Amino acid sequence: MDSQQPSDNGGNHQGQSQSHKPGHVDGVEMQHLPTPIPHPHIQYTQLFINNEWHESCSGRKIPVTDPTSGKLLCEVEEADSEDVDKAVRSARAAFQTGSPWRSMDASGRGLLLNKLADIVERDHLLLAWNFPVMMFAWKIAPALCCGNTVVIKPAEQTPLSALHMAALIKEAGFPPGVVNVVPGYGQTAGSAISHHMDIDKVAFTGSTDVGKLIQKAAGESNLKRVTLELGGKNPTIVFADCDLEHAVEQAHSGLFFNQGQCCIAGSRVFVEETIYEEFVQRSVEKARSKVLGNPLLPGVEQGPQIDQKQFDKIMELIESGKQEGATLECGGSAWGQQGLFIQPTVFSNVTDDMRIAREEIFGPVQQIMRFRDTGDVIRRANATHYGLAAGVFTNDINKALTVSSALQAGMVWVNCYNAMSAQCPFGGFKMSGNGRELGEYALQEYTEVKAVTIKISQKNS
Repeated sequence: MDSQQPSDNGGNHQGQSQSHKPGHVDGVEMQHLPTPIPHPHIQYTQLFINNEWHESCSGRKIPVTDPTSGKLLCEVEEADSEDVDKAVRSARAAFQTGSPWRSMDASGRGLLLNKLADIVERDHLLLAWNFPVMMFAWKIAPALCCGNTVVIKPAEQTPLSALHMAALIKEAGFPPGVVNVVPGYGQTAGSAISHHMDIDKVAFTGSTDVGKLIQKAAGESNLKRVTLELGGKNPTIVFADCDLEHAVEQAHSGLFFNQGQCCIAGSRVFVEETIYEEFVQRSVEKARSKVLGNPLLPGVEQGPQIDQKQFDKIMELIESGKQEGATLECGGSAWGQQGLFIQPTVFSNVTDDMRIAREEIFGPVQQIMRFRDTGDVIRRANATHYGLAAGVFTNDINKALTVSSALQAGMVWVNCYNAMSAQCPFGGFKMSGNGRELGEYALQEYTEVKAVTIKISQKNS
């Protein structure tokens, strides 16, 4: 599973000693969650095709590094187009009429999925770029529930979770070929999947730029179905009549959760002018109190960014905020002697034309803007190519309904943020993607509608 080795960066913030007090995630005490395994044994590093482990055809490897220390964890086999072809053939064979998988009814598939869920709970699969286990589940659950077979290419930064999941899928009793896992890079394995003439549908979570390439590849190949869950520059709107303490807490966790590496991060915080200064002050206090360090240690609230490329992008955008005139309230620099850590950063006096207000940062950087009236903030919130999520904080139900209806976003949370459930559809408007995950809507993405008309010789009624 994806894990990180301990480093000299323990559980300290700004070099100060911290006690490992229980934290909270959406009201759940961290001490009640499973304890991460600090030194897991890495068992699976090969491609998983037809319920067997394979070396890659090219013999190339993908290095997997620990962003806490920068050290190499292991190397996994790197799939390319030839390996993808093998995986697709395996999936196609498992999908043939009369195969064990095609002969299994929905209740049988459900039993296998429930058994897999029990095994996953047993093994405590945790950690992410940005959420590899959750994304794996979101993709395979509806696909397998509807009787499909799948080929999965995990992100090259975090292949270990998907490979461990593959072993659990075999243990649960899924027939060979139903699930195949081929770690690789987007330019090779990802491109091969997107252009493949024998793949009927692609589901992708990632950047908008890559989503465009996948949709283009589908058009250039076999017009395969495509669902895309892409980027966001999500507005959080805080009205003066809200519960201020709660709004500050939710806006903070809505941005800094998972080091800011989250497509639904509330990265544009609009605060009504009369409470703006107090909101900024409280937000800075929360950011400064955040505990950084090895995320496998108790009490640590913020770990490292995923890789050097992402770290450099975030730091470049922080610098742009300084240069364009935003007020740096706290943070803004790297943290620690090693690893890819960035201090929790808060900017105030941010204007809509600044890069930090327009571009998806995907890091621990909070932008706080002010507004005066409802019509103005709705217009500004919608003035983006993205439309994934939004938050509204107010004690006025009429205002909440008016604003949530007007916002161009696939998900709007009122007086909460990042409140998701398996029953609630997840997806965005505009360039945040198309299609939906979770809920009944997700099942529709993995089925085709067929009309069968039968002529009968005589009516019985």
